[in-house]
Amino acid sequence: MLPRSGDVLKVTREASVQFTVPIFFRVIRVHDWPTYDGWVWLDGYELNTAGDAVDRRSIFVQVAGLRQHRPPVPVTQRRPPTTTRRVPAGRVRV
Repeated sequence: MLPRSGDVLKVTREASVQFTVPIFFRVIRVHDWPTYDGWVWLDGYELNTAGDAVDRRSIFVQVAGLRQHRPPVPVTQRRPPTTTRRVPAGRVRV
């Protein structure tokens, strides 16, 4: 899968040996520069654990080693669980 603008990726050693410490990376663009088969240049932002951009970077990585990162939904945006009450047959709920 080729990343697209806006994707958040977890970049690890699987993508390139330079990432011994994994980073999160938000893609700005994928360059169409000629490279080795399966490799790509990406422009984007390195993210901290809160998801804030901390550094703009260009990275050279193997596409097969990139992983999509889906951050957890914040508690304030989660919908409360729905509860349903069963009404016995023949009774009308008022």
